[in-house]
Amino acid sequence: EVQLVESGGGLVQPGGSLTLSCTAAGYTRSAYCMAWFRQAPGMERKGVAFIARGGDRDYADSVRGRFTISQDSAKGTLYLQMNSLKPEDTAIYYCAGVECEDWSRPRATYAYTDWGQGTQVTVSS
Repeated sequence: EVQLVESGGGLVQPGGSLTLSCTAAGYTRSAYCMAWFRQAPGMERKGVAFIARGGDRDYADSVRGRFTISQDSAKGTLYLQMNSLKPEDTAIYYCAGVECEDWSRPRATYAYTDWGQGTQVTVSS
């Protein structure tokens, strides 16, 4: 059984930083594409950062240059480093994974099969 568990959310002031973590159990990370999604109240869930099997990374325009996705395969952990946070970054952040091919670059919410429970990030003064 695949399990993804996020941690690291909280309250931070505008301009601050936060690092989210996602521990994975039950599958071989190297065979998976991983991503971070977020969902603000009343809004649809959207992808913010993606990492492919080979390590290629991509970001939503709204976070590019401020967020960094990374992974530590030895620890089985996915990270999202968030800098220069803005109030509009406030959302529940979800870790997601899907078994994929080397050439695959899934971006849509429906493309991901495994999800964590989410962690709340609030950016406010």
